[in-house]
Amino acid sequence: MNRTPLSSPSERPRLLLVDDDPTFCSVLQQALEKRGYETLVAHDVAHGAALAESMEPEYAVIDLRLGPESGLVLVKRLIELDNNTRIVVLTGYASIATAVEAIKLGATHYLTKPADADEIVAALHKDRGDATVEIKERPLSVKRLEWEHLQKVLAAHDGNISAASRALGMHRRTLQRKLEKRPVKE
Repeated sequence: MNRTPLSSPSERPRLLLVDDDPTFCSVLQQALEKRGYETLVAHDVAHGAALAESMEPEYAVIDLRLGPESGLVLVKRLIELDNNTRIVVLTGYASIATAVEAIKLGATHYLTKPADADEIVAALHKDRGDATVEIKERPLSVKRLEWEHLQKVLAAHDGNISAASRALGMHRRTLQRKLEKRPVKE
């Protein structure tokens, strides 16, 4: 079903925006409201879940990393509340493992930051995959492969850094340092 924003204020679709960056939220909220959405903002999982329970959003834009918490927890909760909610996961820490998990949990799309409001709205309304997506000729670098592996192990341990570090055979602080670094692009 392709829901598009309506012009009447009482008929505007509700969108939940959850990101721990207040400046980003303010700018994106204004842009989404100009595009016809009634937008409510939260900065953490608990407040996002509370807003979702009270407002029943048709759409949601969720940051993957909400401080120390995972936005995937909120994706799961939103789908439990209403499996028709169209969710886009945004992240500056993209990995194959988190993209797969986001989609498996019910997200409609997964975008890397920076993404503008038009890209986000398009992703919210995208019903099918894109067979024309470019396939890269070069394999991932060793550093990127390491990042992907760390993300996969972390996801397999439900985001528990201590359990993931034990599984990887490395000190917890070493894993935390590696995870805090921005991923290598390729």
